[in-house]
Amino acid sequence: MSVRSTIIDEALKIAREQGAETPLLTDDLPLVDTGLNSLSISVLVVRLEEKLTMNPFDDAENVAFPVTFGDFIRLYEESLQRP
Repeated sequence: MSVRSTIIDEALKIAREQGAETPLLTDDLPLVDTGLNSLSISVLVVRLEEKLTMNPFDDAENVAFPVTFGDFIRLYEESLQRP
């Protein structure tokens, strides 16, 4: 499963668990409009750390907080490509 697919799958699972409605998760969708609140996004980051064995927010001083869902995905994709 690709990084993108993993992130979308986990985001949708969390939304279902929390009874949140999610729109189509497109790259240009602002994170605040995904239906996930700050707690949900924190849960998503923890689950992704378990699945992908990395957390791009660990290097917080060099990470710009993602604004869109696409930014969030790219942050993970780019972090996995770094040596």
